[in-house]
Amino acid sequence: MEFDAALLSAILDAYPYQVVYCDRNHIIRYMNRAAHQLYNGKIGLGDSIFNCHNADSCRKIEAFLARADAGEEEMPEAVSLQKGEREFFTPVRNREGKVIGYFERHEDYWDLKPLNGNE
Repeated sequence: MEFDAALLSAILDAYPYQVVYCDRNHIIRYMNRAAHQLYNGKIGLGDSIFNCHNADSCRKIEAFLARADAGEEEMPEAVSLQKGEREFFTPVRNREGKVIGYFERHEDYWDLKPLNGNE
């Protein structure tokens, strides 16, 4: 099986949380299925991610990008008790290690319990 953009898109569409990938100029270049469903026309490919963030959030995004340029990898961003999620700023690097863009990664936030039911 050849690994191409269609396969990568299918993998990201299987992820249950939204993935919105932005380039270094904060332009949205990719959205998975969950992101399309959540944002449903409010933002889309070619739009600036800043169109859906307030000024404080835009400054935070710029600061995260500067930290990524300085060598940091994925960074905790926020905990949303309302959504029950943790959010992470995730830089994307090319083969030379240069940051070429970023996305925000989400995951459920809950009290972890053992899978086998043992305490």
